[in-house]
Amino acid sequence: MALSRLLLLCMVASEVWDAETRPIEFVCNKGARRAMNIVAEMERALVECFGLTTLSTPVQLPCTELHVASWENKSHQEKRGEIVASLRLLIEGVKAVKAPGQPGCATSLLQRLENNINNYLLILTNLQLSGPVVSPALSCVPRSTQSLSTVLLNYNQLISGKLERFMVHMEDRCTSQ
Repeated sequence: MALSRLLLLCMVASEVWDAETRPIEFVCNKGARRAMNIVAEMERALVECFGLTTLSTPVQLPCTELHVASWENKSHQEKRGEIVASLRLLIEGVKAVKAPGQPGCATSLLQRLENNINNYLLILTNLQLSGPVVSPALSCVPRSTQSLSTVLLNYNQLISGKLERFMVHMEDRCTSQ
């Protein structure tokens, strides 16, 4: 029963961000940003997935460390590029670890994580920024882990750290939109 509720919750919560929503609305709505961060829900669901403490292959972790002084000196394009590069690194790892022989619970959690990362990528890549386009680049040498808990922890640090700080700096656009 609990597993079927979890699967239903995962299916509903993993719906792709409404294509009609403009990225600037995400920037201007802190509640929407908070609601989109599903890591706490996924950590609770992970408890229900008995035996899913170790992934079959390592996943490279996103760059989450934030040196405030150097971050503040970066352009919006550079900040977005760094976050996008970290999200792409993570999503590739999640896609690689989803194996056909995994239990349904593991597959559902990994699919939900992949969908959530894709939602962030869609918003960031469609956000209109002025200035020269900057190719996404990592700000660290990625580490790897086989722990889904560690993956979720690092993902949450990326979302609540670099991404949220970037969104707060973009909020000046909210009054002009």
